[in-house]
Amino acid sequence: AEFPTVAFKACTQQQSRNLKQSPGAAVTAPEEVLAGAGCVGADVLLRVLANYSRSQDVKTAITVGVVGFPNVGKSSLINSLKRSRACRVGAEPGVTKCLQAVQLDRRLRLLDCPGVVAGGPGAALRGGSSGDPVGPAAAILRRLRP
Repeated sequence: AEFPTVAFKACTQQQSRNLKQSPGAAVTAPEEVLAGAGCVGADVLLRVLANYSRSQDVKTAITVGVVGFPNVGKSSLINSLKRSRACRVGAEPGVTKCLQAVQLDRRLRLLDCPGVVAGGPGAALRGGSSGDPVGPAAAILRRLRP
């Protein structure tokens, strides 16, 4: 309840529109579905995010930051949920250079962030961080309006 976890596989298709999504959870998906190029687990992840937008009588859209190490699929996750190439992706680290907001629907916006690398919480804002993800996330959140 406090830290929901969702198994998710991003889409690896090269087309720019209508990226394939397989229905159902990734943990119960057959091997051939997981081996394919389509996204798996998007419906479950979107349901979790939708629950946050409905909790506590939220009347406006929520914004979810996608933060992580370089080249782990942050932009691919957003593209898979959007079902189009909203964010640039590449095999090499550092494709995402700056923060980008992607509106999924009227109640949900995702932020694609550059990868977080070694250097301490203050360095997260300059393109680096320590191995601890909480410090850099806290440093970024302190700079945002509530």
